[in-house]
Amino acid sequence: MTPGPTRTYGATTTSFPLVALALGLLVCQLFVLPLWLLPRDAAWGWSLVPLALANTPLWSLTHESIHGSLLRDRDWNDRLGRALAIGYGAPFALLKAGHLLHHRFSRTPRERTEVFDPSATSWGRRAPAYYLRLFGGLYLAEVVSVLLLFVPRRGWLALARHVDSPTSVSAQLFEIVASRRLRVFRIDAAMIIVVYAGAFWTFGADYWMLLAALAGRAFVVSVADNAYHYGTELDAPLEAMNLQLPRPLELFVLAFNLHGVHHRYPGLAWHSLRSAFENDGARFEMGWFAAVGRQIEGPISERDLKVPGVVEETPEPDRENRRAVESVLDRDDQKRARLPVAAGEQPPAGERGDNRYEVAEQ
Repeated sequence: MTPGPTRTYGATTTSFPLVALALGLLVCQLFVLPLWLLPRDAAWGWSLVPLALANTPLWSLTHESIHGSLLRDRDWNDRLGRALAIGYGAPFALLKAGHLLHHRFSRTPRERTEVFDPSATSWGRRAPAYYLRLFGGLYLAEVVSVLLLFVPRRGWLALARHVDSPTSVSAQLFEIVASRRLRVFRIDAAMIIVVYAGAFWTFGADYWMLLAALAGRAFVVSVADNAYHYGTELDAPLEAMNLQLPRPLELFVLAFNLHGVHHRYPGLAWHSLRSAFENDGARFEMGWFAAVGRQIEGPISERDLKVPGVVEETPEPDRENRRAVESVLDRDDQKRARLPVAAGEQPPAGERGDNRYEVAEQ
């Protein structure tokens, strides 16, 4: 077996300025614009359009922190990740647990965003929920999660039992946050409410401008989320596409378009993805804009999608999967979490095979 590339981290000299720039733009959007610029000229409201587009690198930086790649220092990595997530509008603990579950279950029955079982439902019945998620519902669900601030732990666990389903990771998500990160979730959720309530107050009669900007954020985040997986093989958690962008735009999104490489080597920081793409002789499956646009075609029957000859199975029972993700979230338990292998290491006995089974240490 050929070992994967060595795990990499963002440099302090680049990560701190990038985070400072992202947070600075958020402060401008939420407070500088309504307090100083709009009173002088309402035309400043148009600046919210490019600021909405800046949500893509904002999420990319948060994503780096989720994988522990933003900074080598884990405490600062998480502090900056939490700050970015507060600006994004959803608690870091929830985003992190949800994203790690995505890596664990992507394209399995628990996470197939666009796929439906024709023996259980139809295109027409599946379409409304699909399009709602595609055009903003994903981000809306993340934001609404802050209301769980007021729910006691037993309420979280009851909610997990209520939504438990073999076609969803929601139960695992609620259980992980409730058991490991509820205090941090509540702190960050309260901060989000304070920040955005303050922002709407400062906008005053122009509150609709901020509302429109957040709607733009919801659209950009939601429509891009599943573009890298739409129509790809089933039962292949490591399956994802590399989508072509002009190099300046690739730099703007912090190489997030190289998503196939990221799923193969999630322990690599964003600046290492291009070299891994080239070293592997990887290719672009299609352009980014084409991939985003084709999602308009709607849900896909699972009968129309390919299942690989060798199925990438995740260990059962589900409790083992949940514990595997929990180990990544609990930085006090271990410095290197394996789901099942950290980048550059040999897999444990019985799990050897394709080196794509590499995941980020945390």
